[in-house]
Amino acid sequence: MCNSKKVVGCDEKDKSTLLKFKHGVTDPSGVLSSWSIEKKDCCQWKGVHCNNITGKVTELNLPCPEIIPAYGDDKSHCLTGELSMSSLFELEFLSYLNLGNNDFNTIQYHSQLGNSSSSINHLDLSNNDNLQADNIFHWISNLSFLQYLNLGGINLQKETNWLQSVTLLPSLSELGLYDCRLQDIYPSLQYANFTALKALDLSKNEFASELPIWIFNLSSGILGIGLSKNFIYGQLPETLPRLQSIEYLYLDNNDLNGTIPDWVGQLEQIQELELSFNSFSGHIPISLRNLSSLTLLGLHNNFFTGIISQRNFLSLSKLNNLGLGSESLTFDFDLEWIPPFQLESLLLWYLNPKLPSWIYTQKSLILLNIVNSVFSLEPFDKFWKFVSNQVDYVDLLNNSINGNLSNVLLNSKVVILEGNNLRGDIPRVSPNVTLLDLSNNSLSGSISPFLCSKTKEKNNLQYLDISHNLLSKELPDCWMHWKSLLYINLEDNNLIGQIPHSIGSLSNLFSLSLFDNMLSGEVPLSLKNCKKLRLLNLGENEFSGVISSWVGQSVTGLQLRSNQFSGNISTAICQLHSLKILDLSNNRLSGSIPSCFRNMTSMISKNESFESFHVSIPLAHTTFDFDFNLMLLIKGNELNYTHSMRVVDLSSNNLSGSVPSELFMLIGLQSLNLSHNQFMGMISQDIGNLTLLESLDLSSNRFSGQIPHSMSGMSFLEVLNLSCNNFEGKIPSGTQLQGFANLSYVGNPKLCGPPLAKICPQDEKPPNEGQTREDDEDDNFEVQSWFCMGLGIGFATSFVAVLIAVFFNERFRHAYFRCLSQFYHMVTQKFNSIS
Repeated sequence: MCNSKKVVGCDEKDKSTLLKFKHGVTDPSGVLSSWSIEKKDCCQWKGVHCNNITGKVTELNLPCPEIIPAYGDDKSHCLTGELSMSSLFELEFLSYLNLGNNDFNTIQYHSQLGNSSSSINHLDLSNNDNLQADNIFHWISNLSFLQYLNLGGINLQKETNWLQSVTLLPSLSELGLYDCRLQDIYPSLQYANFTALKALDLSKNEFASELPIWIFNLSSGILGIGLSKNFIYGQLPETLPRLQSIEYLYLDNNDLNGTIPDWVGQLEQIQELELSFNSFSGHIPISLRNLSSLTLLGLHNNFFTGIISQRNFLSLSKLNNLGLGSESLTFDFDLEWIPPFQLESLLLWYLNPKLPSWIYTQKSLILLNIVNSVFSLEPFDKFWKFVSNQVDYVDLLNNSINGNLSNVLLNSKVVILEGNNLRGDIPRVSPNVTLLDLSNNSLSGSISPFLCSKTKEKNNLQYLDISHNLLSKELPDCWMHWKSLLYINLEDNNLIGQIPHSIGSLSNLFSLSLFDNMLSGEVPLSLKNCKKLRLLNLGENEFSGVISSWVGQSVTGLQLRSNQFSGNISTAICQLHSLKILDLSNNRLSGSIPSCFRNMTSMISKNESFESFHVSIPLAHTTFDFDFNLMLLIKGNELNYTHSMRVVDLSSNNLSGSVPSELFMLIGLQSLNLSHNQFMGMISQDIGNLTLLESLDLSSNRFSGQIPHSMSGMSFLEVLNLSCNNFEGKIPSGTQLQGFANLSYVGNPKLCGPPLAKICPQDEKPPNEGQTREDDEDDNFEVQSWFCMGLGIGFATSFVAVLIAVFFNERFRHAYFRCLSQFYHMVTQKFNSIS
């Protein structure tokens, strides 16, 4: 806002420019509602700051606020559309521009843009994740007064000369290019011509090279360097680089190796040193104890050897964040030692054999993280009392901790106890608990005492995961006491009975998984009251009835496979415009595929989706993001996605009729499985519209006619199964369809042409060879019949496992893909040897 002492109102030319900018963007939540002709003084508009004397606009500050708690990266309330830099830089005195965290998709600018905007010194376009910003440095490099530049989160993969461009900015002091998909860091370059740079953040990119030399030859005035979460390898330089003034150095989550050189102990000004998640080896230098300014030291998850004791920490009185632990590193602290520091966070990896006693002297501890350790918590009660009294975030992940939780009261804001040997009943939780993860333990008994116990205070639990345990008995009708829940995962237990009607009282619910239990009956209609529900997984149970209006309109992922649902596929499914994963396989569905499938518009767009699924929980000093990652097999590579793949699986039902051409209007589909039904008729040439398809299974149906020639254009197809149908004629030529093994086509006696051994009539050779060919065809027919009898179980199981990987279960993916590969090659070799 303008100062009340301003002499003049808003400059009319600047006002006109701002209105022009507003007209060109989409503003779904009315952020710019105050920008109107009726409100004449534009200096009073939201986000606008002016010079008090001239009335000229000097600052535009319109970052999109995050929603806490968040239901994924929801930017439906943010500014979107085209970002017209040309119009903004008509504001000739604009010096500060922040449009970060919005959802702009394109940038419009002209070639002389930099010449008309020389007063800009602060530019923040970060976290506009879908922004197409080709040649963005072409005009940014002309902003000669630019001091602060943040383009983090923007895809800059095509910017091959990014380093040369930013070195043309003589005043640049802070540069943020984190998570930009940059690939070239110029490792052999000796010097980068930064004259004023103080802070450089290149974290979370795709650099796969040796540690760049120029990083360690930056000017002696550099204060902060971030190279975290890349693929950088090699060793730290042996001699002291020009970093004597550095205060922050982040090299974690790379593949750096070798020993830590002694010169690290000479960085007297350093406050934060993060070297965790690398391959460093040797002893931890004793010289690190000289870094008396250290507040953060991260050394965990490396290959350090030797002993670490109080000798390493004698002068580190300012330390408040510490990470320690390697598989071959021995903890040897005196039982009576009292550290000179008070920690806020402590991360211990590979702790063995017991918890250091000095932990109980830490009165400021907020976060405690112990991972991959073998240790005892004796005395058990002392530890939980200590944690409950002061630790906001406790994460004991994949340890060998034994103990009965039945009488424990959990009081921390975030409690993650995944993958231990904990047993007994579900522990009690106080209203302070926001996130509770007890998955992969041996907890047993009923969930009723946990859900139905009455408390005087309102529960604040948002995230509940008790999956992969031994819980039994029914789900109680007590969910109305837990209205703050966003995420529920109770999969892989022994729960029985029906889903209670009170589940519909969870109006904020984002994700519900009851996968792999023994639940039965019809799904209650009250579930539709969960209007924010995005992910619903009821697979591998005994649910029955029809799939109808209990499915909410906001669902993105719907997995109902391996139940007893019957009847036709309801047209209500077609109203799920946000749906990206539809798995109705292995049920008792009948009838035909509704032609209204084309209404599932999220499967129509060809644009790559970056909608991620996570819960954001505010802590005392930070925000904790808990991601729901989906592990998918894309073109032969296992990739960790935080956005949903587009899948339709209707396999192993009693569906019949022809496949409507409207299904092939879902051009965003990446996986389609219609196998093991009673579909018949010809496949429309419209199937060629599915150019993004990576997996297609039409096996074990009654399809007839020729394989559509349009399928030759499916350039992303990695998995194809057309076996056990009545296809006929020649397999369309081209490298795509003929690149698959004959396993993809067997069981179609009238099909011919490569890769099958059967030669098509138009390609026939002399009769004597033809007679031999007829004998071979008889043998092939017997093999194909044998193959089709066994194919149902094999391919159904395979496709089910793929969809398990898509829906939450990343633990079985490695074993599955190895098994599938071995099975595929075994059957192919067997068939080839016979044919």
